Amino acid sequence: MINLKSMNNFKKLNHQDKIFIAGSSGMVGSAIKKVLTKSNYGIKELNGKIYCPTSKDLNLLNFQDVKNWFNKFKPDIVIIAAAKVGGIYANKNKPCDFILENLKIQNNIIEVSWQTGVKRLLFLGSSCIYPKFAKQPISEEYLLSGTLEKTNEFYAIAKIAGIKLCESLRKQYNFDAISLMPTNLYGPGDNYHPKNSHVIPSLIRRFYEAKSKNLKEVTCWGTGDSLREFLYVDDLAEACLFTLENWDPSNSYSPKTKDGDPLDILNVGSEEEISIKDLATKISQIVGFKGNILWDANKPDGTPRKKLDNRRINSLGWYPKINLDIGLRKTLIDFEKSFTNKNLRE
Repeated sequence: MINLKSMNNFKKLNHQDKIFIAGSSGMVGSAIKKVLTKSNYGIKELNGKIYCPTSKDLNLLNFQDVKNWFNKFKPDIVIIAAAKVGGIYANKNKPCDFILENLKIQNNIIEVSWQTGVKRLLFLGSSCIYPKFAKQPISEEYLLSGTLEKTNEFYAIAKIAGIKLCESLRKQYNFDAISLMPTNLYGPGDNYHPKNSHVIPSLIRRFYEAKSKNLKEVTCWGTGDSLREFLYVDDLAEACLFTLENWDPSNSYSPKTKDGDPLDILNVGSEEEISIKDLATKISQIVGFKGNILWDANKPDGTPRKKLDNRRINSLGWYPKINLDIGLRKTLIDFEKSFTNKNLRE
């Protein structure tokens, strides 16, 4: 493990920085804002600022709007947590939306950040960028080494383009852009749409509603055999702050590729792996659903297995803190509160 005292000499984030969180109202962005505030960033007494514009204040799909906003507010640090996201059903039915909107959002922010002299930029990718049949656990070098999973191919291609844009700007113009590849995320503030959301929020809602209606069974997609890794959103937020403060790919302490070249992307996983079938059982028990769980094998499973190799970010000193059982219970509390108040994100 790296000596953290030596890393502090390279600290890349200051409490006086003006920080822009793109996507601050979403699950990931709001968790990042919470962690930054807890660590005294954006505090008026320290002359810091955290910018969290809504879609009404800033249209990220419009290049000129983004450029005008940057010229007005002049952020020092940019965190890109904004993206169009969804589960297998949403990706299958709206492939153009997923590739086009994500390309526009990230390209607009990254290009304007570079043009206006932003000090440091963090781009959040996704573990779906890796090949469907990548060797497990998945190392950062496996990017573009094989065919993508078809069920989220368009979203993955957009994310890969963002990673490569950051990489090219660093190589050609020495622009300080870094990228993190989180595994499957979940937690408070998630999208709980029964069809368009990711697996955990979708299952929580479906089992909760089945319990409320005294249904005898719930049918889930696929065989349930696929293996997945899930990361609680607060752990990702901590990883974002940790890497923004401490990770400089150009320094000797930083992780390298197998060829010894600087590495400017890092995986962020939970190191917990579970089958979708066992996950469904676990969620049904936490929710209190007593009925049967059926599986529709005519629906796609997605990638058969996806577990990230966490060794490089671990070598810098970051590790996840929230295990799956605790994270699921925290997420259920958030869902119940939102469901009762009729303000679920969908």
